[in-house]
Amino acid sequence: MSSDIIKPSTLPGFMELLPSDQILFNKMLDIIRENYEKFGFLPIDTPLIEKAEVLLAKGGGETEKQIYRFEKGDTDLALRFDLTVPLARYVAQHFSELTFPFRRYHIGKVYRGEKSQKGRFREFYQCDIDIVGNEKLGIINDAEIPSIIYSTFKDLGFDSFTIKINNRKVLKGFFLWLGIEDSTEILRTIDKLEKIGLEGVKESLNEQGLDKSTIDSIIEFINIKGSNEEKIKSLKDLGIENDIFTEGLKELADVNHHIEVFGVPKENYIIDLTIARGLDYYTGTVYETFLNDYPNIGSICSGGRYENLAGYYTKQKLPGVGISIGLTRLFYQLKEAKLIESTDASLTKIIIIPMEECIDKAIEIASTLRKHNINTQIYTEKGKMGKKFGYADKLNIPYALIIGEEEINQGKYTLRNMESGEQNMLSIEELLLSLRNN
Repeated sequence: MSSDIIKPSTLPGFMELLPSDQILFNKMLDIIRENYEKFGFLPIDTPLIEKAEVLLAKGGGETEKQIYRFEKGDTDLALRFDLTVPLARYVAQHFSELTFPFRRYHIGKVYRGEKSQKGRFREFYQCDIDIVGNEKLGIINDAEIPSIIYSTFKDLGFDSFTIKINNRKVLKGFFLWLGIEDSTEILRTIDKLEKIGLEGVKESLNEQGLDKSTIDSIIEFINIKGSNEEKIKSLKDLGIENDIFTEGLKELADVNHHIEVFGVPKENYIIDLTIARGLDYYTGTVYETFLNDYPNIGSICSGGRYENLAGYYTKQKLPGVGISIGLTRLFYQLKEAKLIESTDASLTKIIIIPMEECIDKAIEIASTLRKHNINTQIYTEKGKMGKKFGYADKLNIPYALIIGEEEINQGKYTLRNMESGEQNMLSIEELLLSLRNN
């Protein structure tokens, strides 16, 4: 082996698939896109590279540490780390050209320089939808989002999943009523309930300097049980006198009612008062979606309501609500759990195998089949018949069409079912009919 040959490899945290897996990945992506379009969302795409000052307008925190940033000439550039910041820039920039409420979907790659570990990616696909309002946006939009989640994951082949919903105003108002101005650390603790258990939560809250009475109130609050309607009644019965809490509770009740009207079965959504995602971003309804039988996979779709999408780029108030599916991570997790399987090695329905001197007829027939939207490949290499059939078998191509002089003279061609081995002589019209029906 020559010493100047470089060993081929990819960077850690960058997913690369073989064709069989890529076909499955693309099918999932298509299902997500089709569902977004079915609900009236419009496609946009934004540049992978943005001005660093635009992406980092908010500044600080983990984002700045993880961003891929570089200079070209005297321009400070960065790779987009999510699809929300580019959306904010896009809406602010094209405000006068857009129709509000603006319903957009965006499916594309984003980049984060995260610590490399199994199941975490530095380059990954996000599949986002957002409904953005001009100055105001009705709460009914928050109820429609779970119906989109439901439709999408049903079409992806899942039945047993739960969309957990909450409202940040309920949480914020509750903590203000308790006299707690900054509830960030408390919410982070509550978010760990599944991992550390109730006693762990109590211990952590105690370490944060909260008194026993306050801790008991918090535990009582997150322990509220029952149906969604019973939880809403229990929240009302707490007698909390706080305008933010009251507003959040009304929104939560409205959203809960309309989710059912939108056709989401009751077993697929639940109010969960421990859901508190996006501490510095979401201001109202929040969502997390979990596969019931595989909670370890974590949330497979999340999002929520925000009051002002583009405050860093415009004085226009642009409230919105949206969700994101991290498709690369989801695909990886589902493959690891053996919940999805790559079965297609090819997208070709029929391979044409011409004998010597019959290539022109093979090309002619292939063109005819393609005009009828039948995925067709011509095997052009020389070799024994067994090798040619072996090629079709390895790619799981269901049909082979053999074209020889005898077939050309008769105007009928040998169609071979690659799975059963059955062969039939068919005219072009019969061939088209057979392939359409199978």
